[in-house]
Order: sequence, then structure tokens, then C-alpha cells
Amino acid sequence: MRINGEVTTYRSEVLTGAVLGPLVVCALLSPFRNSFDNANAALLLVLLIVAVASFGIRPAGVVAAVSSAVWFDFFLTVPFNRLTIDDSADVEATILLVVIGAAVTEIAIWGRRQQARASRQKGYLDGVLTASHAAAQGASVKDLIDQVEAELVAVLRIDRARFVAGDKRPHAPQLNHDGSVSRGGQVLKVERDGLPTNAEIELVVQHAGTTRGRFLLTAAARITRPDLEQRLVAVALADLVGAALAGQPATP
Repeated sequence: MRINGEVTTYRSEVLTGAVLGPLVVCALLSPFRNSFDNANAALLLVLLIVAVASFGIRPAGVVAAVSSAVWFDFFLTVPFNRLTIDDSADVEATILLVVIGAAVTEIAIWGRRQQARASRQKGYLDGVLTASHAAAQGASVKDLIDQVEAELVAVLRIDRARFVAGDKRPHAPQLNHDGSVSRGGQVLKVERDGLPTNAEIELVVQHAGTTRGRFLLTAAARITRPDLEQRLVAVALADLVGAALAGQPATP
């Protein structure tokens, strides 16, 4: 709850800045409006919109764009101190403020999403490399399984992962080698509906075509929607355990 409160406060502060920032800038520029071109003021407001958009909150970027257009009109265009514009160039500048602001906001949000995705990918890769390094350094199979269980929980954002010996159960949900999730022969739409919450999902551990055991994945506390990339990382982690178990009993 505290985290949600902090997020709400953060969003409120950004939105407040989006509303008041253009007002302050235009008010400060108004005493000098006869000594500079309005195009320069518009560029300054665009910089402000970019700054707000960089926070990645779409409503804030749009609000900053609209607020900039309104106060640009009110303080810096003839007739002054009225929401009316007589000069066609100022009309164009006002419209461009809104259009550019909306466009910059979308670009900023896209950039933050790409950055977040790259960060997640690095985290997934680090998990696989850490497990691979542990296996290469001769870590015990039990230690490797413990580590992979923790990585599976982190990658899939589930509640629990545990390794058991034995073959898969035919009617249990399965996380397949191609990253799909199926149940009773029917492929589930994980991105839309999430992982099954009413049963443990089985991730078979195998090597060279021989089943060495399975991870039972629990996702009961909340709906989680790992994408295909995350599910394939989980499969790769299970394969590491399968290779480590090759030539050993299924139970470490």
C-alpha cells in the first residue's frame, strides 16, 4: 500500500508540474514579450514539454502540451491576457505546441518501454549466465536446482517453483519446450489470460530426450502474464538442470 501511495504522489507531482510549469514560464516571459520572437518562447515551452514527457506519464505530457498552448496564447500572443489570437503565425505555433507535445510524449513513453525491456532482458540473461556458471564451476545439483527455482520465480513472476522427480502428468498444465502453455492438448493464451492459477504448471526437465524430472510452478496469488521470451528463458533454465542431472538419479 505504501508503494501505491508513493506512486500516486509521484504522478500527482508530475501532473502538477505539467499544469503549473508552462504557466510560470509564460508569466516570467510576459514582461519581455515585446523584445523577443514568439517562436523562441514556443521552443522554450517545447523543452518544458519534453522534460515532463521524459517521466513517461502520458497524461502529464498531454497536460503540459495543452497548458503550454493555453498560457502561450494568454500571455504571449496579441491581444495579451486574453484567450484570443489575432496573428496566424501565433495560431500555428499554438497548434504545433499541442501536436509536438503529444508526439514527444509518445516517443518518450516508447523509449522508456524499450529501456525497461532491455533491462528485463539483461536480468533474464544474467540469471541464465549465473546458473550456467554455477554448473560449470561444479556446483552440486541440489544447489543448481535451488538457484534455478529462484530464477524461475523471478523470471515468470510466480509464487513458487519446486523440482520433483518423475514424468509429467498428462492432464496438468504444461509449459512446453517451445514456450507455449497448454492444458489437455489446448494451447492457452497466456498474454491475454495469464498463467493458470488453479493448478501447478509443469515444466519438464529433460536432456537428450530423457525426462529427468519436472518443475512445478505455482501462480496462484495473482494473475501473471509472462511473455514468450520469459517462458523460453524458463525452459532454458530447466534445460540446464536437465544437463546437470544427466547420468545421475532424477532426485538429487
